[in-house]
Amino acid sequence: MPLDQLAHGTFLLGPEIILILCSFLILLLDLFVLPEGASRRWLGYLGLVGIGLAAGYASVFLGQVEQPPAFNGFLRADAFALFFKYLFLLATALVILAAEPFLRRYQRNEAEFYGLLLLTTVGLNLMAATAELMSIYLSLEISSLSLAFLAAWARGDLRSSEAGLKFFILSALSSALLLYGLALLYGLSGATTLAQIAQVLQGPIAPAPLLAMSLVLAGFGFKIAVVPFQMWTPDVYEGAPTPVTAYMSVASKAAGFAVLIRVFQSALPGLEPNWTTLLAWLAFLTMTFGNLVALAQGNIKRMLAYSSIAHVGFVLIGLAAATSAGIAASLYYLLVYTVTNLATFIVVIVMGRFAPDESIASYAGLARRSPWLGLSLALGLLSLAGLPPLAGFFAKFFIFWAAWERGLYLLVAAGVLNSVISLFYYVRIIRTMYLAEPAAERPVGAAPGVGVSLAVAVLGVLFVGLIAAPFLGAAGLAALNVVPAS
Repeated sequence: MPLDQLAHGTFLLGPEIILILCSFLILLLDLFVLPEGASRRWLGYLGLVGIGLAAGYASVFLGQVEQPPAFNGFLRADAFALFFKYLFLLATALVILAAEPFLRRYQRNEAEFYGLLLLTTVGLNLMAATAELMSIYLSLEISSLSLAFLAAWARGDLRSSEAGLKFFILSALSSALLLYGLALLYGLSGATTLAQIAQVLQGPIAPAPLLAMSLVLAGFGFKIAVVPFQMWTPDVYEGAPTPVTAYMSVASKAAGFAVLIRVFQSALPGLEPNWTTLLAWLAFLTMTFGNLVALAQGNIKRMLAYSSIAHVGFVLIGLAAATSAGIAASLYYLLVYTVTNLATFIVVIVMGRFAPDESIASYAGLARRSPWLGLSLALGLLSLAGLPPLAGFFAKFFIFWAAWERGLYLLVAAGVLNSVISLFYYVRIIRTMYLAEPAAERPVGAAPGVGVSLAVAVLGVLFVGLIAAPFLGAAGLAALNVVPAS
């Protein structure tokens, strides 16, 4: 490879290189510099510095539709990749801040937690930026293996070990399905870059490309927890450490959607009538299943797990529309869901000390014991339900609008009905916090870092919807990189 191409590729990989170096530095400092028993809390702040440097480096690409691809078209530095990189960096920073009290309770493996979290972010960034089959698969494996270790991070906790093992085994199964699909695409086209595959698969639709499309969707369906590939979600969400669950619920899902959008729009535009119909059915089944099962949950993490499955269905509505407006609405929805779900999970992280059984009943009287936490959780839940004027309302409105313009009237009606159903189990938690008598009057407090992360998330819940124009503009610009204007 010529040196100028290698230099250009290294330039585009700047944010990922910064995160990798920061991760290695954290692990090396913990191993060789810090004495046994010394505080590791500041290693998290070092991780935040790395995230800030990566975000600052990525700002070089702001305002540009796309940089020239690198490594023979394998790596893209377009607005689509940049949108997701900032989303992943935001989620990682908020989780690092919120995880401090949780890590302090265990008082071990802090460096491993921060290091693996940064390496997972590297894999997610690459998933959003790669446009070649093997690169997509390798970046997926980087993130999946790191997430499996994070799910099992709490050594001595059988639930955490079980969550890590389940995620690892089912991730391997989904990777096998995905690899079969990618191999079939390569066999049919003789190419590995998405653009070249699209050029070859332009003829009449045959069974083999449809089979490849189905296998690819099954592989990524595990990543985003779409029905019927959602079976891992409630058990892993419940058993994994709560900061890891929070990260999985937003960043991992967003990366799965990023690569799914790029593969379908860039490599399989000739099969659009087939995959849009399939995605529409999956959207209906996923949001209906998630909402109906969430109604019966008594554990708040399991309830949020099924809630996250339902929200996958809402995002799929935008993908089923298959227009630039639909993709932009899905990207905006993912941004809103990130800040909203993190606001909810940060409160759950804090309550881990006061409600170790994680039951919804243990949140009785939370609004009296800590008005700020109660209000934050209420705003997050109402935003997830889609009530105005919170950001969740605008996210669902733009999704439904894009689907309506495409003529998906029944799917829009199903989405509205599912939003009403979700209101029942979200309001049940709010009613418990504000109307039920607390089992104890002990005040609930949060560390300063947790307060900062929760404040940022709550501000996002309030203002990402009310001041939607710049965020929608960024999502629209990103969508134009993968689907023509419509």
